[in-house]
Amino acid sequence: MDRSQKTDAVAQLNNVFNEAGVVVVTRNLGLTVAESTDLRAKMREAGATYQVAKNRLAKIALKDTDYAGIEEYLNGPTALAYSADPVAAAKAVVEFAKTNDRIEVVGGSMGSQVLDEAGVRSLASMPSLDELRGKLVGLVNAPATKIAQVVNAPANKLARVFGAYAAKDAA
Repeated sequence: MDRSQKTDAVAQLNNVFNEAGVVVVTRNLGLTVAESTDLRAKMREAGATYQVAKNRLAKIALKDTDYAGIEEYLNGPTALAYSADPVAAAKAVVEFAKTNDRIEVVGGSMGSQVLDEAGVRSLASMPSLDELRGKLVGLVNAPATKIAQVVNAPANKLARVFGAYAAKDAA
């Protein structure tokens, strides 16, 4: 890797650190190519990215960002998982780590809040942004449905009363 490639890599990583909602640091313990490809596919499905980066370049890119606190986790064979959604990357990595012992969650950061392994795992247990939006729409929609039922109930009762009188007069 020559100097211009290193400069480009640092700029790209700095851009990631400035735009990401969460960054998770993982330790690779001998992932095969097939396992790595599977992990990247699962990350893409979740709306996240998984990238192996040189620790030295990542540490340079971390300077003057909110994620500067994860520098201590960048040693040994590490990789970064990141996403704009604060839960997506953590959820995808933790789910993959449950089925594969060759990847280890080291820690991460959500903005300036540094997370240890337990923090990343608890973040992964939270509902995603899309799930929260769905729940919010359901909560907003429920009162409107109940209002429509309450408004229609007197009209239904009135129609039944008229129907009963009409049946009584016909008999």
